[in-house]
Amino acid sequence: MKRMLRLLIAISLGCASAAWAAPPAALTTLHAIHALSHAEASTGPPVAFEATVTYWRGQQKSMFVEDAGEGLHVRADSNIKLAAGDRVLVHGSVQDSFRPIVAADSVTLLHHGVLPQPVPATFDQLIRSELDGMRVTVRAVVRSKDVRFSSGRTATQIHLLMDGGTLDVWVEGDDPNPLQDLIDNEVEVTGVASAKFDGKMKHVGVGLDVLSFADIKILKSAELSPWALPVTSMDEILNTYHVKTLTQRVRVQGTVTYYQPGTALVLQNGANSLWIMTHYEKPIRVGDQADVTGFATLHDEYLAIASAEIKESPVYSPIVPLPTTGRELASSKHIFDLVSIEGQVVMEVRENSRDEYVLVSDGQVFSAVYRPPSAAGLLPPPMNRIPLGSRVRVSGICIPLDNSRPFNHEVPFDVLMRTPDDIGILAKPSLLTVRNLIYLVGLLLAVVLVVGARGWTIEHRVRRQTAALAYIEQRRSRILEDINGSRPLVEIVEEITELVSFKLRGSPCWCRIADGAQFGNCPRKLTSLRVVQVELPVHAGKPIGTMFAAFDVLTKPSASESEALSMAAGLAALAIETRRLYKDLLRRSEFDLLTDIHNRFSLEKRLEAQIEEAGLKASVFGLIYIDLDKFKQVNDIYGHLIGDLYLQEVALRMKRQLRNVDMLARIGGDEFAALVPVVRNRADVDEIALRLERCFDEPFAVGEFLLYGAASVGIAVYPEDAATADSLVSAADAAMYAAKHGKRQIEQMLRGNQCGEFTPAGGSPVG
Repeated sequence: MKRMLRLLIAISLGCASAAWAAPPAALTTLHAIHALSHAEASTGPPVAFEATVTYWRGQQKSMFVEDAGEGLHVRADSNIKLAAGDRVLVHGSVQDSFRPIVAADSVTLLHHGVLPQPVPATFDQLIRSELDGMRVTVRAVVRSKDVRFSSGRTATQIHLLMDGGTLDVWVEGDDPNPLQDLIDNEVEVTGVASAKFDGKMKHVGVGLDVLSFADIKILKSAELSPWALPVTSMDEILNTYHVKTLTQRVRVQGTVTYYQPGTALVLQNGANSLWIMTHYEKPIRVGDQADVTGFATLHDEYLAIASAEIKESPVYSPIVPLPTTGRELASSKHIFDLVSIEGQVVMEVRENSRDEYVLVSDGQVFSAVYRPPSAAGLLPPPMNRIPLGSRVRVSGICIPLDNSRPFNHEVPFDVLMRTPDDIGILAKPSLLTVRNLIYLVGLLLAVVLVVGARGWTIEHRVRRQTAALAYIEQRRSRILEDINGSRPLVEIVEEITELVSFKLRGSPCWCRIADGAQFGNCPRKLTSLRVVQVELPVHAGKPIGTMFAAFDVLTKPSASESEALSMAAGLAALAIETRRLYKDLLRRSEFDLLTDIHNRFSLEKRLEAQIEEAGLKASVFGLIYIDLDKFKQVNDIYGHLIGDLYLQEVALRMKRQLRNVDMLARIGGDEFAALVPVVRNRADVDEIALRLERCFDEPFAVGEFLLYGAASVGIAVYPEDAATADSLVSAADAAMYAAKHGKRQIEQMLRGNQCGEFTPAGGSPVG
């Protein structure tokens, strides 16, 4: 008995000590950090280790460190200044990424040391991330080199061709004499290996971060300078095309979640999904398991398989769509996954054998697209019509749009439906429609006729009621027509209050909108009146307004009061929401969503009207074509988020150079046009064009970067240069390209001047 009691006491003490166990011990080696799984890294275990700095980005406060033959990326949110070779002590916690990284709470400099010896690396080792974060040496041939300047700092991007693939090298430093004429030379480069990965944490490429130009050695110079090559005719350049690939064929398995015969197939296995490019056209059932063999490639910055062959399987194991939201899909973490999302239909249209439903979900506007099968010479089946305003659930494959860089920012997306049944109605739109109101009027008239048959004694009363109802319904029908027309919203709401006042036998009625505006007949003194109010109904969110009616305090409340006010509130809410949606869609059709200036469609419409007006008045006007110089390099260096912010700053600065009568439009990715309608001659147009070009003299502060930009400008004057819209645009475009060509000739003459180029203040993305 005593032994059993001692055993129970020991067990109790053991449980108590376990409950008060100490927190987990800090990881002290890079090997222990790399051994963590993604799930373990997500818990943020503490670290405390020593390592040698192999690469330091002072502006971005991040670095690579190495110890015992392993490398690691560290985010150091401190003002410490380090150099390559420094031995440091790092305290912090692990963060999950493509591979585990460390967010440092403190970095302590122990002493200055020497860099670890670089490891010779092959492309296969780099692409398999075997040496990620380590100092390596590679041998390759230089394919291109771009030197950029920003805030007195120099950075060079070098594109290398290795035996097995390509990679980008970033060199940062203040070397006043960077290597020249590197193109086509065989070089040896020493730097830190880093991985490129997408929003789904999938590997999409490799790069090297290099300390200085001293880490680049020329092994073998090119036999001939690229500028000494003979000029090749443009229609013969393909004669030089030659590719030798050793990319190995791969085989994957999964469930078919989407199939477009002869074009593409999507395969999903658990949380992984792949876009498969194939010419296979035999019928495949969505939901069947399949084997696919082909070659790894990238599709819009995402992993994919090309030249695919497909082997079907009779095993049917369909995948249940993952419920998501608009914000989750915009984060790019579910690209090519089978998902389901709820939203409201705002537009539907059939375009060239494809059905498109435009939806809104969580503030994200996207399209649900279905490509109906159609035999040669036959029309596709009718489109599955969804009433506008319906709330629906859509299932399908999430795909990115516009070659968006899928990392660290929201990207536009669409959903590819497999069958018409992938879109289902959850809630139909409000019953307050013109058709339903017409049915209601007909029903009321029928009831009036039935009641009239009861006797001559009530005929006169029925006639008066019928006339009043007919008048009310007539005005209500007119109001509904005005809601869908172009009549001002103020006049529509005023007419609604007048209709309610008529139905309530002259009682004053007014409407107060949530933004403070008030319409209708509101008495000055309300203290002696009985006021009834009904909020304007909305599908979601806060009320958008209130409908009021005032009565004598001696009168008793009746059901007709609430009925009339409810009818008026419904009409007013419909008018306000419809007009807001119409204005939003109209603005989207005429304005560029990124820069908030006019788009190409708006410019073409204005240009046609200006040509017609100038023809009648025998006047002149100008068109200025603006093309940003080397804008693609901004996206390549900083990513599309910084590129978008730069475009917004450019549009704002150019708009400030124009007059109120002038029009600025974005007509392409980095192309703009300005219509200047009020000018006397070509000199006036030249003066405005010069202002636009000179507004790039000052740098642009975009985020934490300082970008030096430039633009090429061309002008055309109506009718001196052209008499039609297309020819006028072509003339301005040609003038712009002539200016751009002139700049390039000057740059070749003045080889040291790099005006108009952009430089990363930090460097390339790292994994």
